[in-house]
Amino acid sequence: MKSAIVFIILIFSTACGVNTVESQKRKENPQSAIPNPQSKQPVLVELFTSEGCSSCPPADRALAFLDKEQPYPQAEIITLALHVDYWNDLGWKDEFSAPLFTQRQELYAEKMKLDSTYTPQMIVDGKIEFVGSDSGKAAKAITEAAKVQKGKIEIIKNNDKLTVKITDLPAHESSNVFLAIAEDNLVSNVARGENSGKKLEHQSVVRELKSIGTLNPQEKTAEIETILQFNQNWKKENLKIVVFVQENDSRKILGVGRILFEKN
Repeated sequence: MKSAIVFIILIFSTACGVNTVESQKRKENPQSAIPNPQSKQPVLVELFTSEGCSSCPPADRALAFLDKEQPYPQAEIITLALHVDYWNDLGWKDEFSAPLFTQRQELYAEKMKLDSTYTPQMIVDGKIEFVGSDSGKAAKAITEAAKVQKGKIEIIKNNDKLTVKITDLPAHESSNVFLAIAEDNLVSNVARGENSGKKLEHQSVVRELKSIGTLNPQEKTAEIETILQFNQNWKKENLKIVVFVQENDSRKILGVGRILFEKN
């Protein structure tokens, strides 16, 4: 806990000024794509978490910090919080959890030869895993991942139709193209379980995750169209769309991009 606090204080002091202009632009034009300057490499950060886990709130806050403050100038950090369901029988059912997210974490554990799954677990670009509240490992993994050139992903939304244009992918094996819809600014008042009595705040909670296409090793470019499915319980002003290409065997992220869900 002490190291996490020091990490947040040090990085916040250097990062908050950099992000003021970007935050203002997003407020003024919420329908535009989130900026991705050429000097930045997008990095996907996944957090496997649960409201039933007492160790998870610090990791949830760390993920929110990475998403909001964007503390590393060389990286555009794209975050996803995937709530697993294996804590649900221990006193509190996490309404954001899904078996699909547990299965995704189990696949990572298998590929990384881990003894078991655990929470909170952070995974950077599908390759590096560590305890989600370990700020030092997060800093190292993200800065290293930002040195790796990825393909470019352009996301175009027209009402409920989504067009994804993928170009300049690096050499790769068979891969999947994934679409995630994530929601920010969610709050839960936990009544039971390890976090009983706590008010938990969440960022980048995955509401939907699905494959929208496959790529063979010869394909370096692709254009995919799909239809967005929207749940009326989700707040559009808090939603973002994330698309990423992931190699099936290695789990390496080959490209990732995001846009804000436009308001009606």
